[in-house]
Amino acid sequence: MPKLGMEPIRKGALVQATIDEIGRAGSLDVTVTQIAKRAGVSSALAHHYFGGKDQIFLAAMRHILSVYGAQVRAAVLGAKTPRERVEAIIRANFEAGNFRPEVISAWLNFYVMSQSNDGARRLLRVYQHRLHSNLVHDLRPLVSDDAHEVADTLASMIDGLYIRHALREETPSGKRACDRVLACLDIILETHA
Repeated sequence: MPKLGMEPIRKGALVQATIDEIGRAGSLDVTVTQIAKRAGVSSALAHHYFGGKDQIFLAAMRHILSVYGAQVRAAVLGAKTPRERVEAIIRANFEAGNFRPEVISAWLNFYVMSQSNDGARRLLRVYQHRLHSNLVHDLRPLVSDDAHEVADTLASMIDGLYIRHALREETPSGKRACDRVLACLDIILETHA
């Protein structure tokens, strides 16, 4: 008889193991068996909970996006002005929990997977739409009609820095990456002043 309450614990362990294994491999070239072994469960149980590797990976990305969303919401709560809110959103993207090698590797693989997997494509669109709308909301008072274009520029820089760091072997610096996006924001706002 299964232990009550173990399913969420095991699913959480499988999600974390997926992130760790993708980070180790640098790609989706990992097996459900490897993920299950790292999580301390059988591969049959992993298949039972998720159905397959793609579903486990999508669950891992939902977890990553959930952590990211919570950090954005927490960061924006303390901001008082539109500029502070834009800066808070940018900083949340490069927080230590979001900008660590295994999460960056998961993002790179997520971008690739979204080209051929409908579930990944939908999830990526949700993330992109939320980031864009959050930025536009607070950029409008700062750059008026150019808010959409500026939001696209900032989002592109954020995504680009994730991709660049995924392709490097050095430990990513969230502070350096964040400072680059904030410097771009400064230049954009200066031209609109």
